[in-house]
Amino acid sequence: MASTLYAQLTTPTKLTPLPSRKLSSTLSWRTMFDASTLSPPNFPIISTTKGKNCSVPKVVCNAQAAPAAVNLAPGTPVRPTSILVVGATGTLGRQVVRRALDEGYDVRCLVRPRPAPADFLRDWGATVVNADLSKPETIPATLIGIHTVIDCATGRPEEPIKTVDWEGKVALIQCAKAMGIQKFIFFSIHNCDKHPEVPLMEIKHCTEKFLRDSGLNHIVIRLCGFMQGLIGQYAVPILEEKSVWGTDAPTRIAYMDTQDIARLTFIALRNENINGKLLTFAGPRAWTTQEVITLCERLAGQDANVTTVPVSVLRLTRQLTRLFEWTNDVADRLAFSEVLTSDTVFSVPMTETYSLLGVDAKDVSSLEKYLQDYFTNILKKLKDLKAQSKQTDIFF
Repeated sequence: MASTLYAQLTTPTKLTPLPSRKLSSTLSWRTMFDASTLSPPNFPIISTTKGKNCSVPKVVCNAQAAPAAVNLAPGTPVRPTSILVVGATGTLGRQVVRRALDEGYDVRCLVRPRPAPADFLRDWGATVVNADLSKPETIPATLIGIHTVIDCATGRPEEPIKTVDWEGKVALIQCAKAMGIQKFIFFSIHNCDKHPEVPLMEIKHCTEKFLRDSGLNHIVIRLCGFMQGLIGQYAVPILEEKSVWGTDAPTRIAYMDTQDIARLTFIALRNENINGKLLTFAGPRAWTTQEVITLCERLAGQDANVTTVPVSVLRLTRQLTRLFEWTNDVADRLAFSEVLTSDTVFSVPMTETYSLLGVDAKDVSSLEKYLQDYFTNILKKLKDLKAQSKQTDIFF
């Protein structure tokens, strides 16, 4: 399906907005963008396909790439070290910010207005600007004086997937093109082109194509999984003697430390031979859920209370949530979970990528080393707390 999504990207700059918001058999969308005024795009009409052969939302994109940037007047050249990080407060985004600052970049972070400001980013030395991808009129001001955009953002769990991951990203790319951004780095998902039945993965694939066809100088980096995500999912519950949730599927995922992802990203950013390429980053080894739990048990020195959810139950839950409009987004996320719990491997050989980047494989963290460091540090802190409080009921 994705091969036909962008047939109309080269149509004239302005398209007539859709006359009314009525339900159709597929997701469809049209965009109006004027480079001279940077007017925000109109976003798509959404509906869910309910045909016999399709029970998931489909994306039909009639959006267009923004026109080539025009140099309206001479001005101060943009410094190559000026970077905008979108999604800077996330698991990956904060590591990208830290790495950029450590390497001497001038970092600006696009952050949504929030009750608790992201003061830690300012404390690190970054500049924080408030904007929201779901409100495209707030985007252009954040791009002034920026050379490179690094997009780490994704929607919050409570939001419809399309709001940030599709509509917001298209608006961001169009604004970047119109304002002459020199380079755009987009983080995607490994094998997103092979799972059009999963809305999030299909949207990632569509965004990759939209970015490519926009004409922006870009790099797409597909990721398999974050080691950091395993801490809350497995390590902490085991230490707190709480239930650990898993499935009975033999899925294997090559988790990678987000610090390594950030380091390799900036190596790629500085390599002009990588412009326009699609890279996939994967850890040294692919792990099953049970292997990760067993490793955590060994490092923690205690058994896990594992609750196994059969994949068949996950599939049934997904089908049931499709029956109600208000649970569609839940079903979308379950569809992604179902792919992760299928008999598949989320990994790629990294030899060619390491050679292209000039990186030694030995410098990339293994999951064993990452979790060992975590458990060593956390258990030491727990022992220190025990000594300070003089408690005698903490055992290791």
